[in-house]
Amino acid sequence: QVQLVESGGGLVQGGDSLRVSCAASGRTVSLYTMGWFRQASGKEREFVAAIRWTGGTTWLADSVKGRFTISKDHAKDTVYLQMNSLKPEDTAVYYCVAFIGSVRKNGADYWGHGTQVTVSS
Repeated sequence: QVQLVESGGGLVQGGDSLRVSCAASGRTVSLYTMGWFRQASGKEREFVAAIRWTGGTTWLADSVKGRFTISKDHAKDTVYLQMNSLKPEDTAVYYCVAFIGSVRKNGADYWGHGTQVTVSS
């Protein structure tokens, strides 16, 4: 199995930047793609971003394109989500996810516990 642990969430002002991290452990050799979902209070879960472990292909939701970037560090088995120009509507619990196969926008094979990102106006 794979364990995913997020960190770096917090409270920021609108327009600020924040980087959240996700460290993977366990059977990381089985991973193909890692990424992020988020869920705002009272709203449905939504896909945010993903990155393929080999090759570096990335996917970003339209709502965050131009503001968020996803990256990875192979040596640390870690994926990052750099969030710039944050808006109050970005407020959500951000979940790190991992896929055994190709990236999917409706679910994932592994989930982290989530990290809260709150953006005030």
